Amino acid sequence: MGKHTEMDKDAAARVQSAAARDPESDTARSGFDARAQSAADRRQDEQEHDEGGGAPPAGR
Repeated sequence: MGKHTEMDKDAAARVQSAAARDPESDTARSGFDARAQSAADRRQDEQEHDEGGGAPPAGR
């Protein structure tokens, strides 16, 4: 299996851009673009919480 890299905002934007360019692609049709954005949002929230930059994410 490949190297694991956490999703960040820039990577999510690239995925969304690719899905928008080709709506019939597997990426677009599978909903991966939305999942990538969600993962990037969660990662950012966790980083802000770890740095003391705000309240913990809801449900924690």
